[in-house]
Amino acid sequence: MTHRMTVRAIVGEDHLAQIKLPDSMPAGEIELFVVAVTPGSRGKSTIGDLLKSEIFGMWSDRTDVEDSAEYARSLRERAWKRQEE
Repeated sequence: MTHRMTVRAIVGEDHLAQIKLPDSMPAGEIELFVVAVTPGSRGKSTIGDLLKSEIFGMWSDRTDVEDSAEYARSLRERAWKRQEE
């Protein structure tokens, strides 16, 4: 079973961030994806910004994902279902 969630944190001057995960997150190994949000940029990105970002193509080397568009679609659908619960 895969548990996915979005967690927001503040990175201090020491470049450290602390996060507290909910008790529903099982103990064990996790994989983190970090996206830095620059001040004033939230909600103002364009598709061109996305295409130039480091997250574009981040699944290209994964051998467990045959169709990245379908994989992304299934992630969105699961996230929507969780929000409805």
